[in-house]
Amino acid sequence: MPKFTLLNYLSLVKFSHTVFALPFAIVGYFTAVKMTGTNFDWSLFAKVILCMVFARNAAMAFNRYADRNFDKINPRTFVREIPAGIISAKAALFFVIINALLFIATTWYINKICFYLSPVAIIVILGYSLTKRVTALCHFILGIGLSLSPLGAFLAVTGYFHIIPSLFSLAILFWVGGFDIIYALQDDDFDRSQKLRSIPVILGRISALNLSRLIHVIAAIVLIIPGLLMHSSNFYFIGWAVFAALLVYQHSLVKADDLSKVNLAFFTTNGIASVTFLSFYLFDYFS
Repeated sequence: MPKFTLLNYLSLVKFSHTVFALPFAIVGYFTAVKMTGTNFDWSLFAKVILCMVFARNAAMAFNRYADRNFDKINPRTFVREIPAGIISAKAALFFVIINALLFIATTWYINKICFYLSPVAIIVILGYSLTKRVTALCHFILGIGLSLSPLGAFLAVTGYFHIIPSLFSLAILFWVGGFDIIYALQDDDFDRSQKLRSIPVILGRISALNLSRLIHVIAAIVLIIPGLLMHSSNFYFIGWAVFAALLVYQHSLVKADDLSKVNLAFFTTNGIASVTFLSFYLFDYFS
């Protein structure tokens, strides 16, 4: 019988990869504080962070639950917690339900609009895990899921939508969609054999990489617009430049005939990019 250990569940949801979207949730929060002139609220900030963690835990655990039969026969993924028997499928699904309920419950203590929209967010972030079975646009569904972080944080403070956080969300959609295409290159042969859909499956590796580059150019263009609209200082644009340079760097690491550095491009480079952008954003905020 699989035994509960915190480390096993942190590994199940790849908790360290929270670094991708969490910085942009923080950007969304501080953007709202700046635009409304409200005081920083530690309690509300903590609730925003908790929502981010609970939502991502639910999404990642459900992804592992939904893909467990594929993971079991994929040479790259058969060592994951569920196919390896470290965590049972039933326990993983229970973990999903608990985190989804905690996410919804936390939004209740934020404001009405966040609470009313919380089931929609859950449907989006959990639904992504099933989309690879029906559409090659699954990469962008993942992007939509992660893109909710700055918009949700902004709503937590203000209770209304605005173009600035929406632009951050749009940039994340393209950023995530682009790097998920790169990540999917590892499984194109397996996905094709299982009749799963992805951009690399339908376009091939070279065209998929070219599309990923184009999408990342769009992400970089969109990300600079909030800085212009907010009349940000040079710190914002330095952060943007580093972010854009790291996108270029990750594409230099991956070739259609050499995927040995996909993990470096996907995990390390994107994690550094998001944290660096947040750092310079905060320099701008406090300057």
